[in-house]
Amino acid sequence: MSTSIRRFLSRSRDGREIWRLSHTQSGRSLGNTEENFATEKISPIFKRFHSCSVGGNLDGSPLARRNGIQPCFSSRGGNLKVLFSRVPRFYSAAAAAPEESRFTRAVTFAGLLCASAVASYYFYPRPTAKKEPEPEVHTVTNWSNTHETKTQVYLQPESLEELEEIVKVAHERKQKIRPVGSGLSPNGLGLCSEGMVNFALMDKILNVDEEKMQVTVQAGARVEQVVESLKPYGLTLQNFASIKEQQIGGFIQVGAHGTGATLPPVDEQVVSLKLVTPAAGTLFLSAENQPDLFYLSRCALGAVGIVAEVTLQCVPRHRLLEYTFVTNMKTVKRNHKKWLSQNKHLRYMWIPDTDSVVVVQCNPLADGKEAPKFTSISPGEKLKHVRDFYRKCAENYGLPEVSESSDKSAGSNASDEKAGVWSGTEAAVEHSPILSEKELSELSFTEFRDILISLDPLNREHIVNINKVEAQYWKLNEGYRTGYSDEILGFDCGGQQWVSEIAFPAGKLKKPDLNDLKYMEEVLKLIQEKEIPAPAPIEQRWTARSRSAMSPAYSGSADDIFSWVGIIMYLPIPDEAQRKAITDAFMDYRKSTHLHLWDKYQSREHWAKIEVPEDESELEWVQQMLEKKYPVDYFNQARQRYDPHHVLSNDIIDRLFPQKTS
Repeated sequence: MSTSIRRFLSRSRDGREIWRLSHTQSGRSLGNTEENFATEKISPIFKRFHSCSVGGNLDGSPLARRNGIQPCFSSRGGNLKVLFSRVPRFYSAAAAAPEESRFTRAVTFAGLLCASAVASYYFYPRPTAKKEPEPEVHTVTNWSNTHETKTQVYLQPESLEELEEIVKVAHERKQKIRPVGSGLSPNGLGLCSEGMVNFALMDKILNVDEEKMQVTVQAGARVEQVVESLKPYGLTLQNFASIKEQQIGGFIQVGAHGTGATLPPVDEQVVSLKLVTPAAGTLFLSAENQPDLFYLSRCALGAVGIVAEVTLQCVPRHRLLEYTFVTNMKTVKRNHKKWLSQNKHLRYMWIPDTDSVVVVQCNPLADGKEAPKFTSISPGEKLKHVRDFYRKCAENYGLPEVSESSDKSAGSNASDEKAGVWSGTEAAVEHSPILSEKELSELSFTEFRDILISLDPLNREHIVNINKVEAQYWKLNEGYRTGYSDEILGFDCGGQQWVSEIAFPAGKLKKPDLNDLKYMEEVLKLIQEKEIPAPAPIEQRWTARSRSAMSPAYSGSADDIFSWVGIIMYLPIPDEAQRKAITDAFMDYRKSTHLHLWDKYQSREHWAKIEVPEDESELEWVQQMLEKKYPVDYFNQARQRYDPHHVLSNDIIDRLFPQKTS
């Protein structure tokens, strides 16, 4: 058990007991004053004075009486009297003295009492408080560095038992422990400054059932790790998102998805799960065991309970043939229904302000089959026009020359710099030397795109020119490639970015309603009308429905299909002023699509990409929208039952789903 977990669990004990335990080495305790007296070499008179001045025996407690001490104050609240039933008086002669000697005696006893108090303070052995080390502060950011939080409670359990104990203690103490995975959610859905629990150390592959083609894993296992563990069994996961670094727990809880009109979001792969709840302990859920809670918990944003273990349905490992080509809206309209039904995986990448759309089709490749012959040019030639465009921009924006030798001596890395001359500011120019030919030759297209955008990210004309360069790049990359599904279905999303993605109904598999293409036409038109500096691509994908109640693709009809569309703006350099300007522009971009299109097409935003409005009136509108599209009352009832103190929630959850007070 880690030190942080020990410290977290220890805080749940009674404070007095913690103090006692922390001082056992000194042989002293708080509770038994009489034993302390018995073991220390102190005169009986001193003991009695101490018992009267220190230790709480002012009321004549049994302990005081056993030592022959009467109360220091009379029961009637009269004059101060210090009486010792078994101790001789110090001034017996004074007892017979005239009445005027009483004042002297009172002063004497008062002085003696003060001396006793001072002696007790300086000489009575007291335990030395053990100084606890300052708690470590953890800084956690999401991968785009758009959301960050600091917390002193960051726990990483190594087993189900440790997790159960953490959740139990957090529930008792009402301590937040928001579950967080790999931190890949663009909106920082798992972040919480009051406390988090991460599952990186709960990453075991628990069981592979070859006959049922199922795998049981701990929630912290990463997608790529699960895929590797399945290879010896000839199995793999049914579908993948663009990346494979997600932890399985977060992968299913936010409704992640791949693409393919016959393939559902990944939460539909969940056969059963173990859910650790604050109020009801650990629950085993499946379609047969508490089905309603099971279908809710598969995509519950980590707010009903913590997913500890998951059993996933797998498929046989298989190879895919990928075909990439560039076409236009007119051709897509003519072929869209056929492509949706004939291709296992289909993705469109729309390039704003051009008539170009990149189409990517993937289908199983039979054993022994190879990709069709296709003439292709070298990787260097595919990027030649991009390098030429960069040189032109470097000249137009006045990037300073830097010799090749100085580049080498400085040990610079072009892909790491990604700096720009945003609006020609001197500060940016100093950090943005023109890249050498060697550095240019080492860049991928997505790295080129980041560098080019950083030069002037909100200049619409500049972004339009970059989009045209991208369209040409994809034209030069038309062709085929083959590989196993986990190798083919991934996608390079580019660098740090803002992204908003929505899902909306697109008809039936056998009868698409073409609303997906109508939506894209309106988005592209909106970009032109509002002159939005919108970079490429606008990615469009499809899935089958999900039975998970809180999934954006939820439907009760098995043949419903959904289209997912994501808009984007990149954050190419760490300059705070530039990032804020891009953030503001993106939020306006997102708001435009929201106001003009989302309700019209019954859209639901991806849970990992929804941003909570700061404006209270906008927030209220979002809350009302969620209530119309999701079973929010049922969701909140489950939260109240299984996590009544909301220790698993954070600000995002609490603001989007406020509990109604009766």
